[in-house]
Amino acid sequence: MASVHESLYFNPMMTNGVVHANVFGIKDWVTPYKIAVLVLLNEMGRTGEAAVSLMERRRLNQLLLPLLQGPDITLSKLYKLIEESCPQLANSVQIRIKLMAEGELKDMEQFFDDLSDSFSGTEPEVHKTSVVGLFLRHMILAYSKLSFSQVFKLYTALQQYFQNGEKKPVEDADMELTGREEGERKMEKEELDVSIREEEVSCSGPLSQKQAEFFLSQQASLLKNDETKALTPASLQKELNNLLKFNPDFAEAHYLSYLNNLRVQDVFSSTHSLLHYFDRLILTGAESKSNGEEGYGRSLRYAALNLAALHCRFGHYQQAELALQEAIRIAQESNDHVCLQHCLSWLYVLGQKRSDSYVLLEHSVKKAVHFGLPYLASLGIQSLVQQRAFAGKTANKLMDALKDSDLLHWKHSLSELIDISIAQKTAIWRLYGRSHGGLWPRGSLAPTDGSLLLPASTMALQQAQMLLSMNSLEAANAGAQQNNTESFAVALCHLAELHAEQGCFAAASEVLKHLKERFPPNSQHAQLWMLCDQKIQFDRAMHDGKYHLADSLVTGITALNSIEGVYRKAVVLQAQNQMSEAHKLLQKLLIHCQKIRNTEMVISVLLSVAELYWQSSSPTIALPVLLQALALSKEYRLQYLASETVLNLAFAQLILGIPEQALSLLHMAIEPILADGAVLDKGRAMFLVAKCQVASAASYDPLKKTEAVEAAIENLNEAKNYFAKVDCKERIRDVVYFQARLYHTLGRTQERNRCAMLFRQLHQELPSHGVPLINHL
Repeated sequence: MASVHESLYFNPMMTNGVVHANVFGIKDWVTPYKIAVLVLLNEMGRTGEAAVSLMERRRLNQLLLPLLQGPDITLSKLYKLIEESCPQLANSVQIRIKLMAEGELKDMEQFFDDLSDSFSGTEPEVHKTSVVGLFLRHMILAYSKLSFSQVFKLYTALQQYFQNGEKKPVEDADMELTGREEGERKMEKEELDVSIREEEVSCSGPLSQKQAEFFLSQQASLLKNDETKALTPASLQKELNNLLKFNPDFAEAHYLSYLNNLRVQDVFSSTHSLLHYFDRLILTGAESKSNGEEGYGRSLRYAALNLAALHCRFGHYQQAELALQEAIRIAQESNDHVCLQHCLSWLYVLGQKRSDSYVLLEHSVKKAVHFGLPYLASLGIQSLVQQRAFAGKTANKLMDALKDSDLLHWKHSLSELIDISIAQKTAIWRLYGRSHGGLWPRGSLAPTDGSLLLPASTMALQQAQMLLSMNSLEAANAGAQQNNTESFAVALCHLAELHAEQGCFAAASEVLKHLKERFPPNSQHAQLWMLCDQKIQFDRAMHDGKYHLADSLVTGITALNSIEGVYRKAVVLQAQNQMSEAHKLLQKLLIHCQKIRNTEMVISVLLSVAELYWQSSSPTIALPVLLQALALSKEYRLQYLASETVLNLAFAQLILGIPEQALSLLHMAIEPILADGAVLDKGRAMFLVAKCQVASAASYDPLKKTEAVEAAIENLNEAKNYFAKVDCKERIRDVVYFQARLYHTLGRTQERNRCAMLFRQLHQELPSHGVPLINHL
């Protein structure tokens, strides 16, 4: 990251090859790269306004700040940056550096003597208090403090820096020549690789204090908002290790190392870096007051609190509780109410599965408001809304609570919580409509459980689109224009599965492609789109009757979400007619989900168990199971799951021989499904309506019976169109089989033969159920 090897640095705190702990006691020191920047500044001052256009000068001014704050770069890269802004000035800088490097030591001495003239006169070229003026003064001061031997080493380093910068253009010119033999071309490529590696080694020196602080703040901001633009975990750790090699007590570097290790889920290295961060705070006295006692205690209690949060993130709840108890004890001794509020919030996170956890949460929100902690208060409200949504509270009260939290967000410019709030509203709109698990944005108080909630209703879709179109309120750093937070990943996953549910698989693939680019596999939110992608592939394989392919995807789903993986495994076993194995798996999953209060999955499992019963020709046993699912859906106000349960109840009544009651039940449940349901569910509903119409027409007079059969055929055509949208060949086969029989009843031979031929083609292509077609919903 620096321009020359560490042995050539001229830091007065380094003696006999040993770097002292307070290496950043000196604000800055002179390096060959900084001499090149000084030459650029000097040439800009000497060049008149007429020689450089207004646009070129504006580009140069924009270039200066990253050059002054950023790490040292190679001379060839510096030339390229200047040439992109102003080619004329790049040529002048190159000539000036060449004359200095190929001349004598006195040329460099004279250059630094002339720098002071920039501040002289009634109208100086540079103001002393400006950014450029402060940089010039720091360099002049640092150069004046060098001994003669250090000045000589600096000049030698400048010559080496110039020679390394001149090598690359020559090699690039050689590579452009044509007519070379293959052996010569290969040898030149090896030489080029060697020079690049030498450049990488030469950039391993220490950074100045300003450069280190800029690098750390830049990478921390990118890790939070746009991880794709940050250095890769391995590269960032390499730079941090190089930084800590020259200053092991640099606390902020240890904290960035902690964040970097969290990206790759390295619990050991994360804990190690976090403890080192707080150790360095105590050792350097960065948190201390005059007596040192308050700062020492503050570091200890927040170290314990962060350690508890770290263990909680990795699922080590017992260790997290012990660390939290230690943080509470120290905070109580110091009467630190702010720390106690954070501890109270984490107490809720650790105990949120208990029935009385909402009491802790309500107390946390009241205390946070009392002590003026808007961030904690808002997170508490968000978590309380989520907890009450799962408890089946009414949606209007939850939206009112979110409206109150939004007032806090906009008042205090809490942009991160604004994103979470919008994602939360999307989940709530979907929860009370179409519900099959719920993907909730994660905050300190509301960790993600890994399941997914899709915005099928118009309002949910509107919220997701609003979130995606929002720009972050925080200042974009280093050109990061997009906010790659978990809330954005959640919204994009919503859209991908929504399009897949409606049969728009190409659009879903485009959304997933964008997700993969925006959240690479090594990023911390990548598991969201990985699970989404696996579930879409699983559904498509099941629709297509490729059960072996769906079974191979279960392993990946289980690795990302164990509950979802077990449920999908049972679905595959059921489709493969392995009823006893599927029943055992579903019973175990049902007990587990009841224990952890996962109501949505409990209802889904009950529906699958009921389907097992009627596929085993035991529809009477399925009725109590369906009634239990319906009661849970009504209790928790899960409208769509309630409609789906009624659909299954109607099918059970059809099998039991009471199609009239089944048809009346369908009229109650079909509206939400046709309004907000997935395409597959719409097809299933219309198919069931047709079955009930045919079964009810058995006692009708011939004319009325014919009308009922024709109406059933129309509904079957609509069901077939729905199934075709999601490429569900298995259900299309069932529909055309039923249509062929109805056409035969009406005496329409040509239509019957067409449906029979299509059925035969699909039946040869797809595996058989092993059960009567009438028993398949």
